Amino acid sequence: MTGTDSTGGATRGTGAGARTRVQLFEVSTLYGTATLAAALDAGLFGPRHGVRRVLLVSNNAEVPETASRLDGMRGWHRLAARFDQVVDWNDTIRPHHPSTWSPAGNDCPLWERMFRASWGLGDGPVDLVVESVHVSPAKALAAIFASASVHVYADGLMSYGPTREKLPQTLACRIQRLLHLDLVPGLTPLLLTEYGVPSELVPSGVFRSVLDELDDASPDGGPDGGSDSGSDAALDPDGEGAPTAVLLGQYLAALGILTVDEEEALHERMLRGAAAAGHRSVLFKPHPTAPVRYSRALDKAAADTGVRLVVLEKPMLAETVFRRCRPELVVGCFSTAMLTASALYGVPVARVGTEPLLDRLTPYQNSNRVPLTIVDALVPDLEAPDTGEAARGEVVTESVEAVRRIEPLVRAVGYCMQADRYPALRAEAEAWLTAHLDESTARYFKRRRLTALRLPGGLTPGLVRRLPGSDHALRAARRVKRAAASRARGK
Repeated sequence: MTGTDSTGGATRGTGAGARTRVQLFEVSTLYGTATLAAALDAGLFGPRHGVRRVLLVSNNAEVPETASRLDGMRGWHRLAARFDQVVDWNDTIRPHHPSTWSPAGNDCPLWERMFRASWGLGDGPVDLVVESVHVSPAKALAAIFASASVHVYADGLMSYGPTREKLPQTLACRIQRLLHLDLVPGLTPLLLTEYGVPSELVPSGVFRSVLDELDDASPDGGPDGGSDSGSDAALDPDGEGAPTAVLLGQYLAALGILTVDEEEALHERMLRGAAAAGHRSVLFKPHPTAPVRYSRALDKAAADTGVRLVVLEKPMLAETVFRRCRPELVVGCFSTAMLTASALYGVPVARVGTEPLLDRLTPYQNSNRVPLTIVDALVPDLEAPDTGEAARGEVVTESVEAVRRIEPLVRAVGYCMQADRYPALRAEAEAWLTAHLDESTARYFKRRRLTALRLPGGLTPGLVRRLPGSDHALRAARRVKRAAASRARGK
């Protein structure tokens, strides 16, 4: 028997057999779903026969009711067809919000029995595949399915940074691996390594094929999504006045990193930089949650520079834009899509506005710091003076030497972010700071942080004692020193 559930996904059969293995995949974005589809196609979850695959869709937007649903996006049904069942997590736990709800500890067995019964999972073993394991809904699911093995997948640059929060040992010991995309070829993820979790690549070629499949889905309002003929015309590389540069909006105001006015100014700088590099037709892809005023703010800048501006109004993956538009340049701040454009599509990329963000990002442990560091260190600055051809962007992921150069920097930043969890990186961080810390690299570190960790580049203890408010820094430094001594004694 074949039917559909509340999200419109395919449902095969009536449920799992009593001891059938169940693979439960949690997703919140189309990009993440495509990552999992590529992992399945590559055989990273074993053969299809003998397992039941359930796709659990979570809308984590602040107000889910006002956000676009995944089942309305182009190509969604092609991805959903890889699973036996699709379940809407928001409907399941309504009226609770997916990002804030977790079951009371004593209630977890009750929730597990209920979900197994209502989703037809049977009583067999469960493999849980989740995104950010330290927050809900992944955290809630891991607690409910307490005996399940856990697989984590990361579809962005954050996989190269440290784990944001310390995990309970009861959860950490269940994590089998980290699946990630090869966005910076050769760069090794730091995420979850403190728990001995190995990383495994989702093959780039397979992922690119899945993205192509999404774009090839029917655009005529059928089961693969609504009509977007207007978008098709705007992205036609052979059309009159076709865009040659793509600008990526990020909506940093939502994260409290920039004000709305500052973010509008950032987008205008992207446009003016593209115009200065010789592009006369530019496409702006807003962040899916960005307000309409962003696109309107660009109109004046376009008129001033004589650039034809196309604003992409229909939500779609940036990768779909790259495939259809075949741009000569992609410009952003520190969007993951910049590295996707370079690694998967061979498109030159350039950045705007990263340096001041490195200073404003708080706290130092902010998980956006490593993605920001990678883009700042690897991608050329569109506005830098005297950059010549570099102002037109570079295919940065083709440079093995560049990637090799930033890896120790990323590891040093990761150590400074979470020093207590990565003590093995201390000697490496000290060596890098001693050899490379100067005016050009100081923006990746905070002097206060280096002082607290007693690392090169920090203030000497004698000087710190004479500074106002120095007691806190000294106490922090002493705590780090005591922790290091304790670990050494433990060995």
